[in-house]
Amino acid sequence: MKEPEFGEEHKNAWIFNNSDLKFEDFADAPDLNNVKNQIQEIFDHYSLTAYNTSFDFRFMESRGFVIKKDIPDIMAVAKETCKIMRARGGYKIPKMQEAWDNLFPNTNYIEKHRAVDDAIHEAKMLFEMYKRGNYKVEP
Repeated sequence: MKEPEFGEEHKNAWIFNNSDLKFEDFADAPDLNNVKNQIQEIFDHYSLTAYNTSFDFRFMESRGFVIKKDIPDIMAVAKETCKIMRARGGYKIPKMQEAWDNLFPNTNYIEKHRAVDDAIHEAKMLFEMYKRGNYKVEP
């Protein structure tokens, strides 16, 4: 009986069915352990945020990374900035696309669910909320 290839259990993961990322692209990626120290060095020197830090940071921490959590989650600030109502009352936590469309209504951007593209657009959202006075970072 042939051993399953590394990662085969992830072949039908959500990301491979909802973006242009293919399993074959992932299968040939370098081992995380080969770059882990370099990544941790960046984490040690800079404050980090993301759109849904709870998900992203938990993923990284489960792989042994240590992350400073000293600036706000972009998604949490978008909730209060966009003020999209839930059917049962109160503001909903907007998906990234909903927040983008709220902050930049005259663009035709469609979220790609790819790391670099997501990071660029989430940084633009953070900066827009910062300019509006909604995203505050303590010195």
